[in-house]
Amino acid sequence: MNFRFEVIWEELPAFAMGIWNTVWLSGLGMALATVTGVLFVLPLVSKRRSLQIPAQALVDAGRAIPFLMLIYLIFYGLPAYGITLDRWTTALLSLVLYNTAYIAEIIRSAWENLPPGQTEAARAFGYSGFNLLRRITLPQILITASPVLGNQFIQVIKDSAFLAIITIPELTHTARVVQANYFVPFESFIFAALVYWGLSLVIEFGVNQVERVRLIYAKY
Repeated sequence: MNFRFEVIWEELPAFAMGIWNTVWLSGLGMALATVTGVLFVLPLVSKRRSLQIPAQALVDAGRAIPFLMLIYLIFYGLPAYGITLDRWTTALLSLVLYNTAYIAEIIRSAWENLPPGQTEAARAFGYSGFNLLRRITLPQILITASPVLGNQFIQVIKDSAFLAIITIPELTHTARVVQANYFVPFESFIFAALVYWGLSLVIEFGVNQVERVRLIYAKY
């Protein structure tokens, strides 16, 4: 068996562009999904059932739809109703919508497990409303939930491979193009798999650093 890994070296510029598209789409999608997830969690933790029940129903529906199906619905389904989005908008919108539901549930769980004494102490010092959420509650929630959010970010990167079906030139699409041009399926896809692994390790390292800082401050 003759492996042709020199093809990968020749196509490094194309792979670099595919990696960059994977990274920025996943990063921006995760960032926007975190923002919308935070906004969405407010009705989830509300004591008003008229807000909580519809929000929970939307979260459950969002988690039940496969990511690939969501891409099909947005890219191929919406044009039937006069709404046509380009492939990049579809890619980013799909990532944001799909992960908003998961992130909202992650933050809701962390919020419910937040020690009530800290919120009460913050109120005693004059924090309330949006300032309480922004300065006290939300930072603690995000730090506490960082391991689970990190896992979700890894999932976003892996899910981005499905964007190849709408010809987004991300990593998997690039690997398919190189494989088709040079007939090197093993070399092309094993390289892509190693890159996905490397990106996951970077995220894991970042989460571990956040966890180390959290444990240091917890001692005080």
